[in-house]
Amino acid sequence: MPKRILQGVVVSDKNEKTVVVRVERRFAHPLLQKTVRRSKKYKAHDENNQYKVGDVVSIEECAPISKDKRWTVVAAHA
Repeated sequence: MPKRILQGVVVSDKNEKTVVVRVERRFAHPLLQKTVRRSKKYKAHDENNQYKVGDVVSIEECAPISKDKRWTVVAAHA
């Protein structure tokens, strides 16, 4: 099964080798058909501490690294 890849914005880089990424999804409300935005935060592994707050990054699913970390940062976007 392929690994999921999500795109989001780094909202915290205070932890060592970890960044918190906010991923936003948009969908139509089932009844009202209005576009709704929902976001979720993921902790992702950042081996070299190179990503900072505000960076747009892609994260990829991986084996558990710690209690909360199941994602790694793959690449940054412009």
